[in-house]
Amino acid sequence: MEYKVIENRYVGEGMYYIKIGGSFEARMGQFYMLRAWDKYPLLSRPISIYQIDDEGISFLYKLVGEGTKIISNLKPGDPIKLEGPYGNGFEKVEGRVALVGGGIGIAPLYMVAQNIPNCDIYLGFRDQAIMLDDYKAVCKDLYTTSGDTLVTDIINVEDYDYILTCGPTPMMKKLMEMVEGTKTRVQVSLENHMACGVGACLVCTCKTHSGNKKTCKDGPVFWGEDVIL
Repeated sequence: MEYKVIENRYVGEGMYYIKIGGSFEARMGQFYMLRAWDKYPLLSRPISIYQIDDEGISFLYKLVGEGTKIISNLKPGDPIKLEGPYGNGFEKVEGRVALVGGGIGIAPLYMVAQNIPNCDIYLGFRDQAIMLDDYKAVCKDLYTTSGDTLVTDIINVEDYDYILTCGPTPMMKKLMEMVEGTKTRVQVSLENHMACGVGACLVCTCKTHSGNKKTCKDGPVFWGEDVIL
C-alpha cells in the first residue's frame, strides 16, 4: 500500500530516521518491505520497525545502496509503498532482561524496550551514539560503547535471564559464547540479505541445528541455541 512520509532526517552513524503516516499493527522485531521507486532498483528494501504510534510507523535505516539512497531523499508528503509486516518477531519474556544492539541493529530494540518493562539496554556504535533520549525513556539502565570498546566487553551475561540482540554477526556470536554454561538464554535477530520477504526466493537462507531456515519467514528472530552463526 502507498502512504505518505511525515518526517525523514539524518541522525548520525550513517543512519536515517523516517516516519510514515498511517495505521499499523505489528509485533516487536518484525519488518516491512519499503519501496519509493517504480522499476529500478528491482527489489524493495527490508527494514525493521523502530516504533509504531498513533501517527504512524517509523524506521531507522542505513544508507547502503541505491534503494536506501532514494529513500533518504524523500521529503514530507512524498509517497512511499510499504508491504508487511513480515517475520516472526521477538518472543516476549519475563525476568531480568537485557537488550544488546550494535550499529543498525539498535533499530528493532526500541520497540522491544517499549514492550518489556524494566529492561537494560547495551548499544554499540562505531563513533557517535545516536537516539539515546528515546532509549533512556523506555529502559531501566542504558550502557553505550564506541570505538574499540565493544558491548560484549561491558555486559555480564549472568546478570540476566534473557538477552535479546540484533547487530553484527560477530557480536551476536560472541554473546552466544559468553552464555555457554550459564542459564541465560538469547534471542538473536538476523540481518541477512533479503529479496522477496515472504520465503519464496531463498536468498536469506540461514543455518540452524534443525536444517536450513528462511530468515524472512522462519525468522528473523531465532533462539540462539537453535541457530548456527
